[in-house]
Amino acid sequence: MYGRTISYAIQGIDAEQIIVEADVKGGLYKFNIVGLPSNSVKESRDRVSAAIKNSGFRFPTHRYTVNLAPADIKKDGVALDLPTSLALVLALHQMKSNKMERYAFIGELSLDGNLRPVRGVLPVAIACWKDELDGLILPYENAKEAAIIEELNVFPATSLNEVVNFLEGKIEIEPVKVDKKEIFAQLNESPVDMYDVKGQFHVKRALEVAAAGGHNVLMLGPPGSGKTMLARRIPTILPGLTLEESLETTKIHSVAGLIGSRKGVVTSRPFRSPHHTISDVALIGGGSYPKPGEVSLSHNGVLFLDELPEFKKSVLEVLRQPLEDEVVTISRATQSLEFPAKFMMVASMNPCPCGYFGSNVEGHTCSCPIANIQRYRSRISGPLLDRIDIHMEVPAVKYEELSGLPTGEKSESIRQRVNISRDIQLERFAVEKIYSNSQMNPKQIRKYCQLDDESKNVLKMAMDKMGLSARAYDRILKVSRTIADLEESENITVAHVSEAVQYRSLDRKFWE
Repeated sequence: MYGRTISYAIQGIDAEQIIVEADVKGGLYKFNIVGLPSNSVKESRDRVSAAIKNSGFRFPTHRYTVNLAPADIKKDGVALDLPTSLALVLALHQMKSNKMERYAFIGELSLDGNLRPVRGVLPVAIACWKDELDGLILPYENAKEAAIIEELNVFPATSLNEVVNFLEGKIEIEPVKVDKKEIFAQLNESPVDMYDVKGQFHVKRALEVAAAGGHNVLMLGPPGSGKTMLARRIPTILPGLTLEESLETTKIHSVAGLIGSRKGVVTSRPFRSPHHTISDVALIGGGSYPKPGEVSLSHNGVLFLDELPEFKKSVLEVLRQPLEDEVVTISRATQSLEFPAKFMMVASMNPCPCGYFGSNVEGHTCSCPIANIQRYRSRISGPLLDRIDIHMEVPAVKYEELSGLPTGEKSESIRQRVNISRDIQLERFAVEKIYSNSQMNPKQIRKYCQLDDESKNVLKMAMDKMGLSARAYDRILKVSRTIADLEESENITVAHVSEAVQYRSLDRKFWE
């Protein structure tokens, strides 16, 4: 006796079609699952057998063999419970249906036969649509996430019995539809706003420049100066997610199990803030069955690293490749997977171990020896610092500013200027297929960041007199181009270069 169903297994952030075959023969009871199953898949034997019995089907003492094809792909997770149970019920001749070859099935089973939600639903829905199947049957809680693919019929179910009755034509299940416009109407809603930040006008200006050009940022300031507060408001001034970006971001969060049943799809740019005790695997991603790390969960959003020097050196060094390539490659003996990692890195740090070097905070005088300050700052390697375009000092806020009413701009006003700047960049780089000034290579910098003689003199003076490093040269040109775009200026002027020079504070010798 033989039964067969169609399902999918997650590979990276994509889904691979899996054929679930069940063979039932007489003899002493034995239940085998073959085809490179993980431990969670092997454990489904007990869940599936109990769910079949408690759903009112016979599960006699026989030899059961379940094959997950293709057999050379690793399968992990609990989403194969539903297709496995259906293949067994079909093999036991307790169900008759001619729809099995046209539908895909995913879902975890509880012992009483009810369906529980699973992760990685959006990649499955996309793969199901590409394979031109008639529909996807899945747990009710996952329906909204899959239904974002409008061309696919998504049928939500609550139990194994309900799925069997639907396949036999005894009941009807209406496919779920979602309103994309209603979902993306929530795009600009945020509980925080740049208007909440008192003072720090030059810092907010620098963050506007960073958002406009997609530049990485490092904020340097004493404790309590507002670095974290400013960082958490950066997503509110970034351009809104496009549908393509939203789907790509949702795929990553879905595989990581971060999509709730009410949410369905990610509509705002991610903001991730891992603690400095994080491991390199948790940051980059990996594991025996590779999962996305924090850098991939920050894709199309912001990765905030608070107290940057406190992170382990090995953790900081693994950031270099995703910052450069915008992708994380995880290689194993049998496979190599890629996770997208196009994010804006925002970091903060104290100026010294005690936090008050050069600070204007009364009652807090830095007593750190110069050698200790040098050692503290050297925890951030030159190659990593080289990938950060904007360094800025965040001074302590004075009492007069704290006690007064907010006087800055709202995030929406800043975002409008950022959007105009991004549109200019998209038009400029249409042929190069990059999306922001921060991604320019040396050839593109020479082409789009040409300076007049006066601007060249200012930049030369900054390099010579202020002790700026050679690696700051390209960064200053990129930031100057962004500042010019914010003013909708075709040419880079002296004012643009002068402002960009001020955003390289860590390249200056701090003890002079």
